[in-house]
Amino acid sequence: MNIFIGLLLGLVQGLTEFIPVSSSGHLELVQQLIGGRADDFHLFLELINFGTLLALLIYYRKRIVEIIKDIFKKHNYKLALNIIITCIPAGLAGLALSHFIEESPFFSSLYTIAIAMGVVGILMIIVDKLPKKSALKNENYLTKPRALIIGLAQVFALIPGVSRSGSTIVAGRLMGLNSKSSADYSFLVSIPLMTAVCAKTLISSTTRDYLISNFSVLTLANIVAFASGLFAISFCLKYLKKSNSLKAFGIYRVIISLIVLIILLIQI
Repeated sequence: MNIFIGLLLGLVQGLTEFIPVSSSGHLELVQQLIGGRADDFHLFLELINFGTLLALLIYYRKRIVEIIKDIFKKHNYKLALNIIITCIPAGLAGLALSHFIEESPFFSSLYTIAIAMGVVGILMIIVDKLPKKSALKNENYLTKPRALIIGLAQVFALIPGVSRSGSTIVAGRLMGLNSKSSADYSFLVSIPLMTAVCAKTLISSTTRDYLISNFSVLTLANIVAFASGLFAISFCLKYLKKSNSLKAFGIYRVIISLIVLIILLIQI
């Protein structure tokens, strides 16, 4: 992996992990454009998750401390328990299907990515037409069943092009949250999931060997992923707080979907 491609992947990872346009979809499109070995590409992407995880931890450091205080000082477990409930479906599905996802051509198909991006984009445009006044004040008011439904929606993010943040934000809107609170909850839920993914990555001796042999490029890519990730979180939350609208993200996804499908159909 050369430095230029590494920095490009770090930038795309950081921006698209939190803006609900699908990081996996964009990164797969980048791979198809630049070529390269698939195993090298996927190992590299696994190891630049550390940059985006660090961005989350830094951005939400005060909120994380508040949640810990709620648990141990106030014995208020509601939000922490809801986060765990939301994590369970995607966590179990990811563990059970990880090998199938890696080996199945369906999950690397550009048709899959384009259609998934388009479908979720249309859903965002439709959901944006829901009443702007939210049924719930913020994510602290989610009930356990609603937290589980958001978790079930998150399972679909295993399909590249769907977007983990996109699926949970849309589900959060349907469960009565406004767009900004849905995004906040989505990002909080991603902390334990991304931590588990990063920990799992380091268990593999193959991954550790790859890390050692590509340490300098991975370090630079993670720095870029961290910086762009911080920017993306801040931008997304400020935009959603101001507009309470997913329409722009939905339109962007539909445009990308159409461009990719047109290119694929021309090549037939």
